[in-house]
Amino acid sequence: MADLIAKAALDRRLASIVAPTIDGLGFELVRLRLMSGRRNVLQIMADRPDGGIEVDDCAKISRAVSAVLDVEDPISGEYVLEVSSPGIDRPLTRLKDFQTYAGHEAKLETHEMIDGRRRFKGVLQGVEDGEILVEIEEDTVIGLDFDMLSDAKLVLTDALIAESLAGRKAQGFDPGEIPEGFDAVEPDDSDDSSDETDASDEEDEEEVK
Repeated sequence: MADLIAKAALDRRLASIVAPTIDGLGFELVRLRLMSGRRNVLQIMADRPDGGIEVDDCAKISRAVSAVLDVEDPISGEYVLEVSSPGIDRPLTRLKDFQTYAGHEAKLETHEMIDGRRRFKGVLQGVEDGEILVEIEEDTVIGLDFDMLSDAKLVLTDALIAESLAGRKAQGFDPGEIPEGFDAVEPDDSDDSSDETDASDEEDEEEVK
């Protein structure tokens, strides 16, 4: 099974450590990446099962995950912990995501060439027998095995934005109150090796393999 939540070996180990804590709080781990650069950054995207994660939720996850990582100590050296929502044009990391966002445009990339290409763009048509159905041209639908994917994310469109705002309104939130794709900022009061900050210092960071 492809693992788009955590790709690298260390990422997968970290995901196995933090996912139970995130699940126990009533949220789901969407993606985890340990990035290197001027400093290590552990990026965690999380969401509610039905969507609609808020800044306070990210802060709660951040505190709980930080405590677990302090005990397990799986990362050598100092690092920054960032917890955020997946955003509107979110990464698609689980098979169920491709069903949930059927009808929306997405970009997908495969590990290997398929008919001379690795990148595909089209409208998601759901999932059938473990294959992701994508309409890449009018009346042309292809099926991609989930295990073949190396990356996938939604394309930001007016329809996607409208659906996201409608969802927030249905949940009782002011659609303009908190922007999608926020990064939670929760200061770390301890003297351990992790800190938390926003995404402003990520530009020179690369994924740790």
